[in-house]
Amino acid sequence: MPTARIGEQVDEKYFKKNSLLVKHHTSARHYIYVPSCEGSKQRDKQNYLPLFMEALMNNFKNNLLPEDAEILPPSDDRIFKTLLTHPDAKQVLIDIASIITERKVIDAQVRGNEPPVMDIEEKAERFDVNCTVDNGDQINVEMHCTERVEIGKKRINFINKYAYYLTDFHSSQKSRGVEYSELIRSFQATFCIHTVFPKRKGFVHRFALRTSDGELLTDQINMVIIELSKLKDSMKKPVEKLTPFEKWSIFFKFAPNIVHRGLINDIIKNTKGIGMAASLLREISKDEHERARLRSQRMYESDRTSDLLASERKGKIRGLAEGRAQGRTEGRTEGRTEGRTEVFELLEKGISVEEAKKMLGLKR
Repeated sequence: MPTARIGEQVDEKYFKKNSLLVKHHTSARHYIYVPSCEGSKQRDKQNYLPLFMEALMNNFKNNLLPEDAEILPPSDDRIFKTLLTHPDAKQVLIDIASIITERKVIDAQVRGNEPPVMDIEEKAERFDVNCTVDNGDQINVEMHCTERVEIGKKRINFINKYAYYLTDFHSSQKSRGVEYSELIRSFQATFCIHTVFPKRKGFVHRFALRTSDGELLTDQINMVIIELSKLKDSMKKPVEKLTPFEKWSIFFKFAPNIVHRGLINDIIKNTKGIGMAASLLREISKDEHERARLRSQRMYESDRTSDLLASERKGKIRGLAEGRAQGRTEGRTEGRTEGRTEVFELLEKGISVEEAKKMLGLKR
């Protein structure tokens, strides 16, 4: 028979018959161990309560991020997906679904959650999280952690991409034998580490189909874009004044930052779901394979950015050289044309060729 310390997280099947198990608030499958009171049909509350409180405090402390610990970034799309889909962190998904749909979600189910492939360059790898909630709404959530280079109107590719996938997502639901009025709502929510709307205030932006005067036409398709680059004002607020969206966004962006570790731990104490995410994030951060993968991905992205910048520099140099060459050619051509024109004008006035050469400063 396995043994356990008071307050230790244990597996239900080994301990349930021989001890009092209190459900662990950061796990759906594990429990806090508190020894049962032998020889008594009714447990002595005076003996039980101190043990129970000690167990809760031990597990509560385990959720906090150590001040000097290296924590992997939940703003990385792979880690973000793990936090939202891990079987021991269902409350995380429920909390995120609640703030996206602006209603209290009771239950959420992940669907189509394929295991990510190991090659970071593999195109089949998807890090979006597709889920349904208790009222039938379907939600697709994604962390956009890499800023793509765009040519032309800024962010048009980004916006059009998510508009395309949102409409495709909404039309993927079964419609045969169903009235259109019974179709479920669809949400596409994207957390972005970069700024998408530099001129818009706030960091949470909601979009739906509306009439020209702003009246909501339908709530069937909804796009939510969260800019993690605009949290400066939120960082100045007391924790108790932060909205759920602000708490989660601050956690996603600043959890790895030791400078803000105190604020992050205050948020963890204040929010059950973030406590679950922090506990899981600590375990992920201990995984050397995951750390190596993140280093590899960053090297790949750095190399890619460096290659793009080098190509841009080469293009500029080539463009300048071609511009100078073209300018010299055009200059010579224009000079000859202007010269001929001036000669013709002088000759038309009856001036001799020799006099015209002297006036134009031409050699004999």
